[in-house]
Amino acid sequence: MDSEFFALVMMFKQSVMLNLGKISNPITGKVEKNLIQAKMSVDILEMFKKKTQGNLTAEEEKFLSNIIADAQLNYVAETKNEEKKTEAVSKEKNQKPEENKPAENKDK
Repeated sequence: MDSEFFALVMMFKQSVMLNLGKISNPITGKVEKNLIQAKMSVDILEMFKKKTQGNLTAEEEKFLSNIIADAQLNYVAETKNEEKKTEAVSKEKNQKPEENKPAENKDK
């Protein structure tokens, strides 16, 4: 496999994982999330696969397909996690104040 091809694909995979918060930023050491940037990197990998179709060795094609599948699965999983978090926060905000109070003892 061409080392430059490998490096390019891995660069975009790392971008996906970094922007999904799966790995920490090597500069800041912090875990950061940016789902828009992650999706952009996944889309670039998919475009790269389309544009190189018929020009890759079997090994390169399999490698690229596996990287894309992994990136897509991680992206979908992370977007579902974010949706669940958003729903939970939304439910908390929409609760009426009476629902947050402890039940009063009616036997008094």
